[in-house]
Amino acid sequence: MSLEIGLTEQGLVAARGTLTNTGEGGYQLDELTLSLPVPSRAAEVLDFAGRWGVERFPQRTRMSVGQRRREGRHGRTGADSAYVMHLGVPGFGYADGEVWALHTAWSGNHVHQAELDLAGTQVLSGGELLLPGEGRLAEGASYQSPWLYYSYGEGLDAVAHRYQRFLRALPHAPATDRPVTLNVWEAVYFDHDLARLTDLAERAAALGVERYVLDDGWFGDRRDDKAGLGDWVVSADAWPDGLTPLIEKVHALGMEFGLWFEPEMVNEDSDVAREHPEWIAQPKGRLPLPSRFQQVLNLSIEGAWQHVFSQMDAVLRDNAIDYVKWDHNRDLVDTGTAPEGRAAVHAQTLAFYRLLDALRERHPDVEFESCSSGGARVDLEVLKRAERVWVSDVIDPAERQRMLWWTSQLIPAEFQGSHVASGRSHTTGRWHDLSFRAATAVFGHFGIEWDLAQATKDELGELRWWIDWYKANRDVLLGGELVRVDMPDPSVYFKGVVTDAKAIFSVSQLAASPVCSLGVLRFPGLDPDARYSVKVIDRQQVPAEGRPSWEVGDVVLPGRLLSGVGLRAPQLLPETAVLIELERQ
Repeated sequence: MSLEIGLTEQGLVAARGTLTNTGEGGYQLDELTLSLPVPSRAAEVLDFAGRWGVERFPQRTRMSVGQRRREGRHGRTGADSAYVMHLGVPGFGYADGEVWALHTAWSGNHVHQAELDLAGTQVLSGGELLLPGEGRLAEGASYQSPWLYYSYGEGLDAVAHRYQRFLRALPHAPATDRPVTLNVWEAVYFDHDLARLTDLAERAAALGVERYVLDDGWFGDRRDDKAGLGDWVVSADAWPDGLTPLIEKVHALGMEFGLWFEPEMVNEDSDVAREHPEWIAQPKGRLPLPSRFQQVLNLSIEGAWQHVFSQMDAVLRDNAIDYVKWDHNRDLVDTGTAPEGRAAVHAQTLAFYRLLDALRERHPDVEFESCSSGGARVDLEVLKRAERVWVSDVIDPAERQRMLWWTSQLIPAEFQGSHVASGRSHTTGRWHDLSFRAATAVFGHFGIEWDLAQATKDELGELRWWIDWYKANRDVLLGGELVRVDMPDPSVYFKGVVTDAKAIFSVSQLAASPVCSLGVLRFPGLDPDARYSVKVIDRQQVPAEGRPSWEVGDVVLPGRLLSGVGLRAPQLLPETAVLIELERQ
């Protein structure tokens, strides 16, 4: 057994273990988790729950003798992943209270665990959750655990900063000039018509969009979600002249072109499944229950891996593609290798990494996004290979306020896909003004998920204003340091990003309050000896007489006053947000 442990430049403790069978005959490894001690004064646990559309829902519990064990058994990170498990002094907040944290960097089945034993020893542990037989080691064979990343800080923001700085230091970490993106999924779904898609491209370019993404439906017999997955060839029916006419139009309009894939999945109604049914991941004697009319393609089988790699490589080679949205839309249930049905989630996860690594090496100029039923594959190991994640399939801003807030506990804003959708959410059915939708979405890699042909002239004008504002401020929004503020009202989110020259804060209110004012807002992270101009971006319909004087006209104030005394909060309607720019003078 060997153990690697070290300290990253950002102050994370990184650890992993390797177990080698040095004996005679086989050895069965059931689990290899690594633990680091945490002082007993850290008596409160914070981790996360969730489901599709409700990713990263925080939950706090009091630590007691025994284990708080969070298992991920989805074959992917999971929308209900513990994500980051924290142990802190009771009542810890964003800026105060010691906090110790653990993230298990693995995209398959995994474990996060906090434990207090009868002797008073307390530890944070993590590792891979191995299915029966996956840890079987032949003589001389080795098993290597995932990397575990431990963080420490005074408050949750300090913990998050270490993780965020680690990602920002990766060689492929994106710059702050993230292109404004249009994904056409909610506009056309499977209805791929060149004239309509060209019209959407022209409308997008006129607004200042910089990247255009064609989603599901361009390949094989994929006219709906029941067929075609696994056949990664351009459909001659939907695209008789190939994708070239659309790609050339998009590029001529000055935008990048992106394309959707779901490489690890297969429909039973597909050429590859008919030719190689044994490539479908399966237990002995039967297929798993389908989900979304699809099965898992067993990439641990070399032929299946080569099939996907060669077809994707050909599409990327033969078309001028700048970006890939890599999706993964079902759990790995009964995932085995035919004909014996031996468990294959571990092997599948490694094969996924190998596939993405190979495609990145072959196409170094292509950006990759990790999407998985929305945000079900967000972890540090996949982000060593991807420049972006899709936070959630739910774009409703009332839900996204929480999701962006807590996704930032691990990853910075420039990695988080954050889009404006139509006024009525396709997933929740709620209606929100564009000002709230946009003011929420700009705190990430900003984009649009909307049929622009259905937008009104006024909506397009408002959207253009937000795109221009985002472009002017993305160096701050995507390059600053995150600060979050504890608020007494849990329906209020107050956060900011701070650079040396400028800070941008957001205050949003999701529910009505029994009082007219939220009280005083204090702005952390500012230089106390500097002076800042204060400008409010408030596009909601609140009468001027209901606003504090500093909101109506620009003022210049000392950083010491803004962070120590603060300003009276603006009056907010339910499900609205106000942005505040503070520029150093």
